[in-house]
Amino acid sequence: MGLLLFAHYARPYTKFLTVPHFADEDAFTDHLIAIGITKPKAVRLACEAAVAGSRAHHGLLAGAVIVSDGAGQFDVFLHGLCWIHAERLINRLITVTEEQRAAVALVRHLIWWLYYDLKLYRADPTARAKASLKARFDRIFGRTTGFAELDAALARLKERKADLLVVLDRPEVPLNTNGSEHDVRDPVTLRKISGSTRSEDGRQCRDTFLSLKRTCQKNGISFWTYLADRLGIVPGSIVWRDNLAERSATIWLGFSGRGTSMIGAFRQQIKPGFVCV
Repeated sequence: MGLLLFAHYARPYTKFLTVPHFADEDAFTDHLIAIGITKPKAVRLACEAAVAGSRAHHGLLAGAVIVSDGAGQFDVFLHGLCWIHAERLINRLITVTEEQRAAVALVRHLIWWLYYDLKLYRADPTARAKASLKARFDRIFGRTTGFAELDAALARLKERKADLLVVLDRPEVPLNTNGSEHDVRDPVTLRKISGSTRSEDGRQCRDTFLSLKRTCQKNGISFWTYLADRLGIVPGSIVWRDNLAERSATIWLGFSGRGTSMIGAFRQQIKPGFVCV
């Protein structure tokens, strides 16, 4: 899961990282040994905590939003919940009577109606629409239907109001994780064909270059041109746009908790304002 495991497991290790700066990897390793962090899992979690601290210290992805399917390990930094995954709590309810089926159908209709209006809000956000959408959310998820399982699911989703309505304060944030699901297709396809990599170095190489390729696509840059520029084959072949730094400050990161490899979300800071997601 990469750095995002920090949210769930690595926090207890941050208190051991009392030295603010390390000259190199050897100095950091010596510090971990000195404070008794030597087991592989503990070292990995401490490293993830250090990466998170470094990210904050250097101001990288300062305005990033993590949009996830609700898995606990992704509830880190500014978090948004995917509406499609959230609605599945309602869609998967087992109904027995006609009254229960009608109640579920009505709630689903109201949820998707609200979802559609949230999409319209993203295109034209206003203070009046924001207040109205918040009130509608409370009415939908605060209702009592008499169907116990449905009422429990609605109450559970109401507790995630801040995550579901993050778009009201950040209209550029998507309402679902479809974008990230699309981003992980490449490694999943490779895994199905080759059965994954044979070594950790191979996995890192695969994830890094897939991440570079996807980032180039999102920024309208040819991947081969980028490689030629960075390797010095055709130096100066890319004109780095001034708005990339601004774009990286508002970038969203979407993840799904299916156990698929997370591609370089925080690891690859290629150039200022050019961030792999």
